[in-house]
Amino acid sequence: MCSAAKSVGSLVQVFCVNDMANHLLRLWDFDRQQLYSYINRALELKREARQGVRHHQLAGKVIGMIFEKPSTRTRVSFESAMYGLGGQVIYLSGRDTQLARNEPLKDMARVMSRYVHAMVVRTFGQEVVEELGRYSSVPVINALTDLFHPCQVLSDIMTVEEVKGDIGRLKIAWVGDGNNMANTWIQAACRLGFELRLACPEGYDPQGEIMAAAVQEAQKPITLFRDPYEAVRGADVINCDVWASMGQEHEQVERVAQFQPYQVNSALLAAAGPGAAVLHCLPAHRGEEITDEVLEGPQCCAFDEAENKMHIHKAILEKHILAEG
Repeated sequence: MCSAAKSVGSLVQVFCVNDMANHLLRLWDFDRQQLYSYINRALELKREARQGVRHHQLAGKVIGMIFEKPSTRTRVSFESAMYGLGGQVIYLSGRDTQLARNEPLKDMARVMSRYVHAMVVRTFGQEVVEELGRYSSVPVINALTDLFHPCQVLSDIMTVEEVKGDIGRLKIAWVGDGNNMANTWIQAACRLGFELRLACPEGYDPQGEIMAAAVQEAQKPITLFRDPYEAVRGADVINCDVWASMGQEHEQVERVAQFQPYQVNSALLAAAGPGAAVLHCLPAHRGEEITDEVLEGPQCCAFDEAENKMHIHKAILEKHILAEG
């Protein structure tokens, strides 16, 4: 049961102490202990995999992957995770489902629930995963929406914990667009208690209601800057993403002009704390949001971060599917 629910603007954010439903739709639905349970289990599964341990706990289970947005890393890491736990995968692109013909989401949720043991959904609107979650009797996992990207940020935090230690003691900087990744980092900072410093150009801020609610609840500062050098000063981690996400390609030229001062390059990295780690969820547009020199440099953890997606996805699938019995 959820301890409280409050309306924030047009969004209804649910703050849970215990799981209200066995879905992963946004990080705000979980407390600190629950979020760390994913990360600690993923670290354990990663160690075991490297020791040659074979996992079979999801043998006989099937996930349905419904992807309206294309993906390389998210698709392959979820498929590898499920196969690595002994399970099976059915992949459906947007054109492969009746969503292309405007089938009601509540109908799709109730039918898919009878075929698979979980749905992994990558789509545009957050309302799609919310609606599926309301009507599905199996777990719904948000593999990306335009508003949130919870699985990716969990893998990012796992990477930070590996290379820098307890994230609660660190300063994390986000540089660039106030997109779904920024929104999710804000939720993570609120729940896990680390300082978050965001640098975004004017007009490209994170979602206002999310920011306001997190600042009010957070134990440590969550601050928005216009100057990226101010945001990264003393930071232990610099995080960035592409300047134009999927669906924003028509804004590419304008965004490049607006975001040029927010490039993660050697000069910006030098302004951060000593030995600051660099994260990028990939794919990277080298020479735009990040330079080749930084992406290929010793402080960049982007490829470890990409590997950790698979391990965090294992932990997520195991937890949510096995909870169903």
